[in-house]
Amino acid sequence: MKHLLSLFAICLFASFAFAQKPTDKRLAGLDTLVNRLLKEWHASGVGIAVVEKNKVVYAGGFGFADYENKRPVTGNTLFAIGSCTKAFTSALLGKFQADGKLNFDENVKTYLPEVEFYNNELTNNITVRDLTCHRTGIPRHDYSWYLNGTTRDSLVKRIKYMENFTGLREKWYYNNFMFLLQGVITEKLSGKTWESNIQEQFFGPLGMNTSNFTLWDGKQADAAKGYEVVKENVIKGMDYYKIEGMGPAGSIFSSPSEMANWVITWINGGKFNDKEILPAQYVREAMSSQMVINAGLPTPENPDVFPLRITAWAGFWVLIADII
Repeated sequence: MKHLLSLFAICLFASFAFAQKPTDKRLAGLDTLVNRLLKEWHASGVGIAVVEKNKVVYAGGFGFADYENKRPVTGNTLFAIGSCTKAFTSALLGKFQADGKLNFDENVKTYLPEVEFYNNELTNNITVRDLTCHRTGIPRHDYSWYLNGTTRDSLVKRIKYMENFTGLREKWYYNNFMFLLQGVITEKLSGKTWESNIQEQFFGPLGMNTSNFTLWDGKQADAAKGYEVVKENVIKGMDYYKIEGMGPAGSIFSSPSEMANWVITWINGGKFNDKEILPAQYVREAMSSQMVINAGLPTPENPDVFPLRITAWAGFWVLIADII
């Protein structure tokens, strides 16, 4: 009998060590595999959660959250989840849509009149759905925020000067600024900060009690430090990078055990503990194909074409595996 499981993993780079061995016999060998990968990748640690239907099969860690002090990763260790934050941001819009406060196919200026894009064609035609699908034709322009962090209002004003590479909906271009705009829309519709909306709509109902947006404040004891590998595989610590301005695109910190609840919600049609967290219609729409990333079949020269052909506009990634 096969069981459908969802495997969610967050990685922190540096070097191999500690392991929490899963007890479920179906996961036999997982610890061996992960420890080997940590060693090969010179990674400090990784947190992993395995979810089956509406329960957590495993939530644990391998390696170190603090490499210097040999503090191990656990199922409750907080990591930066990066762009998996985007799923939370788009999901807020899904809830507003269900409440009749937002239409994904409405022009962005309906909700943010102050927004201006590079030309009138984009300004007059970009919809909220376009923001979620990475199909505005505007490339990343990440230096505009990554090296020059500032407030959300200031970042929104910079979008006007970002030239598009293609026409609207012609080509898929990953863009953090478009998820910033989604977050700002939620703020305008609710009268609350994006962070407050995430806390009230998701963290609270899902029991994500330690998940936060400011891990660098030092208030969380079980937090993973950042590392990089320098010459001759030497591990070097890195400071947290503060991105409050671009928060809706990637500023959530969470743990394997708490992210497991988020995964459970998605694979159960938007429900957690029989309570609706996400509208079922939104979940179906968000998981459906929306935009071609790169057409074509895989070849020996380009084996990743097929897995990357379609993106769901929720910005959510989860690995689905059939385990005997």
